[in-house]
Formats: sequence, structure tokens, C-alpha cells
Amino acid sequence: MRDAVARVRGGMLGGAGVVALLWAVQVRPSARPDALFATAAHLTGLLAGYGVLVLLFLMARVPAVEHGVGADRLARWHALGGRYVLLLCFGHGLFALLGYAVHEEVDVVSAVRELLDYPALAAAAAGTVLLAAVGVTSARPVRRRVSHETWRGVHLLVYLAAALGFAHQIAGPDLAPVAWFWALAHTVVAVLLVWYRAVVPGRQALRHALRVAEVRAEGPGVVSVVIRGEHLAELRAEPGQFLRWRFLERRLWHTALPFSLSAPVHGDTLRITVKGLGGHSRRIRRLRPGTRVLATGPFGALTAARRTRPKVLLIAGGVGITPMRALFETLPGGPGDITLLYRAGAEEHLVLRSELEAIAAERQAGLHYLLGPSGAAYDPLAPQALAALVPELAEHDVYLCGPPGMAGATRAALLRAGVPTGRIHSECFSF
Repeated sequence: MRDAVARVRGGMLGGAGVVALLWAVQVRPSARPDALFATAAHLTGLLAGYGVLVLLFLMARVPAVEHGVGADRLARWHALGGRYVLLLCFGHGLFALLGYAVHEEVDVVSAVRELLDYPALAAAAAGTVLLAAVGVTSARPVRRRVSHETWRGVHLLVYLAAALGFAHQIAGPDLAPVAWFWALAHTVVAVLLVWYRAVVPGRQALRHALRVAEVRAEGPGVVSVVIRGEHLAELRAEPGQFLRWRFLERRLWHTALPFSLSAPVHGDTLRITVKGLGGHSRRIRRLRPGTRVLATGPFGALTAARRTRPKVLLIAGGVGITPMRALFETLPGGPGDITLLYRAGAEEHLVLRSELEAIAAERQAGLHYLLGPSGAAYDPLAPQALAALVPELAEHDVYLCGPPGMAGATRAALLRAGVPTGRIHSECFSF
């Protein structure tokens, strides 16, 4: 995985270097203030345009990238990159405005009016406003207060913003000598987006014909949804991965929900296990057998491919048990090689308990329930507690899945207990 991360990160930085080189071969040194502003506007504009392409590429769901880097890391890169792109867009606009005002010897307000008379510049300004709207709704305080549908709808404006910005970039006189490069880059990203976010999901829907077979209770507010379909082996869905599910039911069809597989694929059957925390999850509990299902994926890199050591420790918190349960059953290993720690607030919150105990007995694997409220004085996931519970902890690969707070604290505890960072494998999503 580290190789894939390094390649993708290196590719993004290398692309930025190419863009900077394109700027350097066109720049004409000058000490005039308007020329300095224009030069800065040119560089920030090129980097902003490239940054938008990178943001779209990160979310294009290219399997080689998703499986190699991990969907959670891609989401974090996307969020961080969005901030830099917005800064570059604002910087480009400011430098261009000041350069024009100085060159034409007009005030800033007059410069704004005159620049917006150019259709390509007006389009770029509109694109920047749309990107700003996406950034505002993605800020954590705002994100907590808007529905997923609203956030997603605003987020889709990125595509329109990219199109408006492309029109400005191609029309720009400074870009004319390398317009072929810019057009090629936009074409490649557009093809990837259309193929992996539209064509592939449509083909999967027709090929697999998924339908809800059963919805059964697993505990307080927790249900498993059994889904049947055709040619499921072609999905190549591995334990530890997730798919994005769209249930064609009146109140759910418009939202794609990411849920991990809670069991390996068996013949024509898939299974997910969902905790009823939000409105969507509560509606899933009322799904009827026969409901059509669209699934895209699989996504995520929390799979057996990350393993580097013979001994493996799985740590699950809350509904994070779903991918860990699938890995607990399928990770290769002999007696004593696989251990699962399941953190829950109380015994009644344990999900899939009978299955876990049956797997542990059959495989002679370790299974420990770590019960108690998260704010208790004794922390069963503290470094000393983990080291006492799991002999030779530092020699294990550790797979971790749980709520963001629990996952972050546990990762820090593992590092203090001597587990190298390259052996801690986790995927965590917080929106």
C-alpha cells in the first residue's frame, strides 16, 4: 500500500511541477508592477486549474487508486486539496484584478466591472463562487447541520465549476501555446469520471440484478440486510471492503450509502450490517424483500493485501465490527495467529456475537470483549492494557475500525505500545 500511496502522491506533485514548468517557459521577467501581478496571476491560475483536476481525479473511483491508497485517505487528500485550490483561485482572481487595475490605471471597482464584461472571465468568476459554496458546505461546523442530500447536491457543483474554469483557461492568451496539454488533461479526467462513476455502475446494475432477500435484527437498533444477485464473483469484493448501496425504495433511492460487507461473499449472497443511528439506517430496517438494489464498488484497502506479519490483531469498535467480522473469518492463519478485540459500551451492544464465537472456536482464534463506557477510568485500549492482553503486540499487524475518536485514540496507544506505524491498517470516515 505504501508504494501505491507514494506513486499517487508523487504523480500529483510531479503534475504540479509540470504545470509550474509550463508557466516558467512562458514567463517574461519584468519589474513593472502590472507585469508582476500578471505573472503571479498566471501561476496561481494554472495551479488552481490543475488542482481542480486532481480533486476530480481523487474522487473518480478508479479501482487501482481506491484499492491501493484507500478510500479514506483519498477523501482526506480531497478535503485538504480543496482548501488549497480555493486559496489559489482567490489568489489568482486578486492578482489578475490588481494587475488589470494597475495596467489600465483604474480603481479596483471599475476593474471588476470591466473584467466581468469578458464572458470567459465572468464564467471563471461564477466557477469560483461555486467552488466557494462547496467549500463552505464541506466545513465541519456546516457539514454537521446540513443533510447528506444537500451536501451532495452542492458538491456536484464542482463539475460545473470545472467546466466554467476550463472555458476561461482555454480562452486565456497565456495558455495558448500549451492548450493541447490542458485539453488532454481535462479529457482524461472527464473520461475516468464518466466511465467509473456512470458506465461501470450502470453495467454492474444490469449484470448483477441485486435484490433484498432478508432483513433480520442483530441487536438493539442493528439489522443485517441479506442481498442476492447474479455473477457476484465478478464483483471481486474482498472482506474488509465496502460498497455504495442505493436501495430503490421511495425514501432511499436518491442516496448512495457506504456500508462494509459483514460477511464474505457466499455464492449469490452479500450481507451488510447496519446500525440505526440516522434516518436512512432506520429506513433500511423497514426494507421489504424483493427491493431492487444498486451497488457500486468494491472500495477500500482494508484487506488481506495489507498484511505483512504472520500474527494479526483485529480491533473493532461499535459498528466497526462489520468489516472485522469478515476478516476474522477469512484471514489465513493457524491456531493463535488471529486475535479480535471488540470494544462495546455494554454486553447488549455486542453485534454478531454468536458468529464471532463460532469462528473463534473453529479457527482456535482469540476473541476478547472489551466492555464499559468510553469515559471510564480504566481504558481497555490503553498501551499497557493492550500489551498485557496480546503477547508480542509489536510483532502483529493490526487492523482497526471504529468511530473516529476511538480509532484515533487506539492508533496512538498502539504506537506507544511499540507497533510500527506501517503495521497499523485502518480506514475511518467522518463527515
